[in-house]
Amino acid sequence: MILSRKMISASISGSLFAALLGIINPNPFGEPIVSIQDYLFSVVSILPIYMLYSFPAILIYGVLTSMVSDKIGELISSKIRIEKAELILSGILHIMFGLILFPVSLGASILFFITDQILRKRNHNDNWLEAIKSLSLPITVWFLCIWVVWIKESLFPDG
Repeated sequence: MILSRKMISASISGSLFAALLGIINPNPFGEPIVSIQDYLFSVVSILPIYMLYSFPAILIYGVLTSMVSDKIGELISSKIRIEKAELILSGILHIMFGLILFPVSLGASILFFITDQILRKRNHNDNWLEAIKSLSLPITVWFLCIWVVWIKESLFPDG
């Protein structure tokens, strides 16, 4: 089922996107990072915040626009009868839909597209139960990061 595959793609790409964004920009508030330990803790600390804002958008907007992109790509490629046209058109449409909050959302849309294509090539019939189970990935990542922050703040309250 297409919708369940898209939900699984959103769960995987949403978690990866937040992690990559945390690695690239671990401290969006501009405070200096003076050590590897500060860097790693900043990544873990900001990841739940990035997920809080990006994952719902990827899950709702990403799934809907991905379905639209795939359907338009499928319709046009059936008319022009060129091999790989569906993949190329769908990729272009994913990029266009991803330009909404350039460059951050563009990265998310490309990551979603790649994840979805990998799952599509796997040619596995994803069902609703697997889609619901896939939501445990971002939830688990979120809780693990919160737990690490809590442990660090409990053991080392001053730094």
